[in-house]
Amino acid sequence: FPRLMPLPLTAGFRRSMRLCRRKSRTNQQSCYARCPSSCYSTLAAPYEEVVRYQRHPADRNRLIILVGPAGVGVNELRRRLIASNPREFQSAVPHTTRVQKSYEMNGREYHYVSKETFENMVYSHKMLEYGEYKGYLYGTSIDAVRTVLDEGKICVIDLEPQ
Repeated sequence: FPRLMPLPLTAGFRRSMRLCRRKSRTNQQSCYARCPSSCYSTLAAPYEEVVRYQRHPADRNRLIILVGPAGVGVNELRRRLIASNPREFQSAVPHTTRVQKSYEMNGREYHYVSKETFENMVYSHKMLEYGEYKGYLYGTSIDAVRTVLDEGKICVIDLEPQ
């Protein structure tokens, strides 16, 4: 299962360059004189070219995580992506501790589990993400993501940062 990788050094570089562009009130040296040589040498190409990802048949499918605060359309983007090509994209079925409604089916909308089972999954590091809403626990398990990937599909989930 792919693990999250640390951000590339260029992300920190961009942040430091914003600070470096401001002129110091006490010292009017140029930014280039104040930046270390490694900072200056990367000024020519601080961004990498973006190209379309071409998956090789031997490569495993990937997990796509869409992150954004409530109301920015991340959930809608996930739904549209899956609707555009349901044979390629699928969402993982999340787990919840809330009571199953009459029209819902276990394993389709959610995996309905007890609070104790959910907490055991969290403590056993089996949850990719989880949170609480209106007193109930919700989350996506690593096994639910693996199920989608094992079906040969790209797993798409959306998260709201806490």
